Amino acid sequence: MDLRVLFIATLFGIICYSCAQQEGNDCIKANAKSCGECIQVGEKCGWCTDPEFLKQGEPTSARCDELQSLKKKGCGVSLIENPHGSQTINKNVPVTNRNKNGEDKLKPEDITQIQPQKLTLNLRSGEAQSFNLKFKRAEDYPIDLYYLMDLSFSMKDDLENVKNLGTSLMIEMSKITSDFRIGFGSFVEKTVMPYISTTPAKLLNPCTGDQNCTSPFSYKNVLKLTSDGQQFNTLVGQQQISGNLDSPEGGFDAIMQVAVCGDAIGWRNVTRLLVFSTDAGFHFAGDGKLGGIVLPNDGKCHLENNMYTMSHYYDYPSIAHLVQKLSDNNIQTIFAITEEFQPVYKELKNLIPKSAVGTLSSNSSNVINLIIDAYNSLSSEVILENSKLPEGVTITYQSRCKNGLVGEGDNGRKCSNISIGDEVSFKISIQAHKCPKQGQSETIKIKPLGFTEEVEIVLNFICECSCQTDGEKSSPLCHNGNGTFECGACRCYEGRIGRQCECSTEEVNSDDLDANCRPGNSTDICSNNGDCVCGTCECKKRENPEESYRGEFCECDNFNCDRSNNTLCGGHGRCDCRVCICDANYTGSACDCSLDNTTCLASNTQVCNGRGTCVCGTCKCTDPKFQGRTCEICPTCPGVCTEHKDCVECRAFGTGEKKDTCDRDCGYFNLIKVKDTDKLPQPVQAFPVMHCKERDANDCWFYYTYAINNNTEKEVHVVETLECPTGPDIIPIVAGVVAGIVLIGLALLVIWKLLMIIHDRREFAKFEKEKLNARWDTGENPIYKSAVTTVVNPKYEGK
Repeated sequence: MDLRVLFIATLFGIICYSCAQQEGNDCIKANAKSCGECIQVGEKCGWCTDPEFLKQGEPTSARCDELQSLKKKGCGVSLIENPHGSQTINKNVPVTNRNKNGEDKLKPEDITQIQPQKLTLNLRSGEAQSFNLKFKRAEDYPIDLYYLMDLSFSMKDDLENVKNLGTSLMIEMSKITSDFRIGFGSFVEKTVMPYISTTPAKLLNPCTGDQNCTSPFSYKNVLKLTSDGQQFNTLVGQQQISGNLDSPEGGFDAIMQVAVCGDAIGWRNVTRLLVFSTDAGFHFAGDGKLGGIVLPNDGKCHLENNMYTMSHYYDYPSIAHLVQKLSDNNIQTIFAITEEFQPVYKELKNLIPKSAVGTLSSNSSNVINLIIDAYNSLSSEVILENSKLPEGVTITYQSRCKNGLVGEGDNGRKCSNISIGDEVSFKISIQAHKCPKQGQSETIKIKPLGFTEEVEIVLNFICECSCQTDGEKSSPLCHNGNGTFECGACRCYEGRIGRQCECSTEEVNSDDLDANCRPGNSTDICSNNGDCVCGTCECKKRENPEESYRGEFCECDNFNCDRSNNTLCGGHGRCDCRVCICDANYTGSACDCSLDNTTCLASNTQVCNGRGTCVCGTCKCTDPKFQGRTCEICPTCPGVCTEHKDCVECRAFGTGEKKDTCDRDCGYFNLIKVKDTDKLPQPVQAFPVMHCKERDANDCWFYYTYAINNNTEKEVHVVETLECPTGPDIIPIVAGVVAGIVLIGLALLVIWKLLMIIHDRREFAKFEKEKLNARWDTGENPIYKSAVTTVVNPKYEGK
């Protein structure tokens, strides 16, 4: 491995170890000077109140540590201050069980859908307090519905259908609740240019032609919430259309007034529904500048004679401002919008919790079905929200909904598809990470969006220890009364420091005081392991709680002693002022030498088999032929090769007499395979090695060595290939025989051919000789007659 890589890896390991130490020792890092400061660090931190707990050189902050560390340092359990949080349920009215047809008619304020209603939590930093919140959707729960309608000219045909909405909606809603109230309001636009025409004629009748329209207005509360549906029909039937110049309407002004003018509208603490009906877009914050209106909307009620009178003075509200007011007043919004503006209002719905969007027909004929569907959608979902949390406090939710569905994180705040009578629960955990700057108590509220009921939670913060109430002010134990003696230590008054508050802050840097913190003639203050406070060394704390400095000049520690096997004092002693104090039967600078010789006894009860000496519990063999833990093993003695032959054969090659019992009988040595005999280890003085050559059942030889290393482990090095006698090579033999036969045949053919040639030549010579010796008669044969006949033509004249 590259040395640079090794160095970086080592350094990274050290850094990570340090990080891990720091993460687990927040108590020490906090450097707490009092019990109150200590318990605010985290739930694992405790404070030792034992007055005799601190050793020389240890600062007061050493009293603050993890509980286990304090116990190890000798602080009794009863003397450790470790308060825990608690919770009390102050109001726990059960959720209401009733039905619409029941005889018991309850007032809205007597109906309970959420339980418990009030708790008190005592919070300690880092320790969460959890409780269960139950929600049950009550049957026949009262409903207030306010219908807010755009009365610009484009909504003329819609107004005709809404005029009979009261009684029709009453009939439909009676199927859901027996306690239903309805109200009506209308809006157009701000009464300034360029939103409307401000000419006198247009202010009287903003419509063109022979259309008769009412004067423009911003918002009008026509009918306060009432249970009289016929009154709704009558008053709405008297309304007239108005008009404006631009397409977006001033609906946000109207929504704001409906939300904040609870008395004028007549809202009860029941389910509050706001139906917002329009066929156009909306103006929002900033658009008022077009009309010279720059003051932001103040979010307050400005209704006089049921008319919004400050539209020309305040700008439109922002979406965020509107969301806040709707949430604060538990109003659920239903947007009844025509098809053209559906995308815009769907985006708006995503910004307004507990709101719904329905598609309004061109003449509002489907408005009742739209309202019923939207209400069912909104009421089937419960979403919890909490008020602003104090600084340093966090809250988490876990929902347990229908069918065992569990939600975490953001989904832990809500449950969906809840029907009337269904019960769901939420596990809520609240945790403080520090104490508030002012006061020891805060109040937060949790409620389901769109519902008026809420849970009030009083948070009390545990910022001080109980032992501090018994503190002795101006105690003589704190240097002439310069501090309060509490929880086993002095809490110094301002301007005083030191374990007993014996110094003022002005004396801290005095050279005379520093001289008392130097050992002998040394120039190092507190041995560079501490700080000089009031002429006394306060030793630094280590990140590891098991390690510490101590002594008058912080010259001692418990972690810089000799180590054995990377263990402080070999694990057989303790480190005291950089010297190992060994346990019984151990000695040496690192307590790594055992005085017990029982580990050196051989099987014959002799120490080291009589062939060595026992040193620190380990045999040192004096006879080089013997080795092992008790000098009983002789790897070079006769018979070693034969003794281990079967086990080596079965483990290396899977053959031999012990191949079936190899795992059971032959696991007593480490087997190492090498490629050839040159790789086998050679004998050295420290490790005698026996070289062996054995034959297996197939007459094959295998080579191995047997030795025992320093750790008394038996090692066998074996050549991985067998040396077997080679058999005849059939192919060359067959090829040779065939080749011999062929060659012999060719030779015989050649000989035969030569003999034939010689014989033919002899016969030809003999023929020639006889030919020469023959004498033939050359006379004419009398019997011979020529085969040629010559005929002469008598008429031929020779021409």
